[in-house]
Amino acid sequence: MEKKFKICVYAISKNEEKYVNKWLESVKEADDIYVLDTGSTDQTVKLLKQGGCHVKVKEINPWRFDEARNLSLEMVPEDTDVCVCIDLDESFNPGWRKEIENIWNDSCTRLRYMYHWKLDEKGNPITYFYLDKIHSRKGYTWKHPVHEVLTYEGEGIENFITTDKIVLKHYPDVTKSRGSYLPLLELSVKEDPEDDRNMHYLGREYMFYEKWNLAIDTLLRHLSLKRATWKDERCASMRFISRCYQALNRPIEAEMWITKATEEAPYVREPWVEKAFLCYQQNRYPEVIKNCEMALTINQKERNYIQERFCFDSTIDDLLSISYYQLGNLDQAILHAKQAIEYNKEDPRLRKNLEFLLKEKEKEK
Repeated sequence: MEKKFKICVYAISKNEEKYVNKWLESVKEADDIYVLDTGSTDQTVKLLKQGGCHVKVKEINPWRFDEARNLSLEMVPEDTDVCVCIDLDESFNPGWRKEIENIWNDSCTRLRYMYHWKLDEKGNPITYFYLDKIHSRKGYTWKHPVHEVLTYEGEGIENFITTDKIVLKHYPDVTKSRGSYLPLLELSVKEDPEDDRNMHYLGREYMFYEKWNLAIDTLLRHLSLKRATWKDERCASMRFISRCYQALNRPIEAEMWITKATEEAPYVREPWVEKAFLCYQQNRYPEVIKNCEMALTINQKERNYIQERFCFDSTIDDLLSISYYQLGNLDQAILHAKQAIEYNKEDPRLRKNLEFLLKEKEKEK
């Protein structure tokens, strides 16, 4: 293949030895590979060097993701045309370089491509959206201590191109601690209190830590920011506020906020399904059915990080089946029980539910 552009990969690493070989295979199409290691105690550095990478080692204290990424970017030569930032727990499908060669031009500054952030047990994407960490060498810097973003500070206009032919898959190490995220998010919001994205992330993180009141206050701050205009993310903040109120055993506020979420982004399934959950917990079966059916009218799966797995798996049909049974409609209960099993044929609870319903139907004969 004729090389029209100089394309370099850059990354940061720490104790990634189990990923190195797969990662090197994924990025071998690059002209050069640059890695900043931030203090590995395993064989990561040795393996990277054996694989032909340019490696520097520097511990960053106090830790910040943006500082690490900027130092790794500085390793990339100035004459590079295209920079590709990819973590070691990620892998490109083969042919990514050819696609860059086909669509990149001198006016481009940044490229969006498909990112499979969460995969199921068979490697199929559950959560996927566009990522944009392929960019020109000049004019870019990383910002924020965590959930860092690539920011354009170059001359002229930032010019994006988009392709679905480049696919990056994420294989996260679930054994690694996320304990540093909360203090880093708190620092990020302190440094830039008007940044809506990190305010939302901080509220979500407080929710994960079951700091219910802090989460509510922070998510309300997110909703009040002038820059908080993306309805999908606003809807997510409202859903999370509702979850917090449920945890605090305050059902009136919980329902008020999940209803607000359905009004904020009625075109996504998430708020409808969460409202169905809330009604289910209160044995309000007609409303469970109503909200599930609203969710099923939405066939488009938004390509963003806010997707919830329970919106496109067996959950909706499971809720419908149970609710129809509670209302005495065995035919619909059986129909949705069968449809739920289509998503997960090995789920023992779903199979037992269907067996029970079929026996109940036999009793009617």
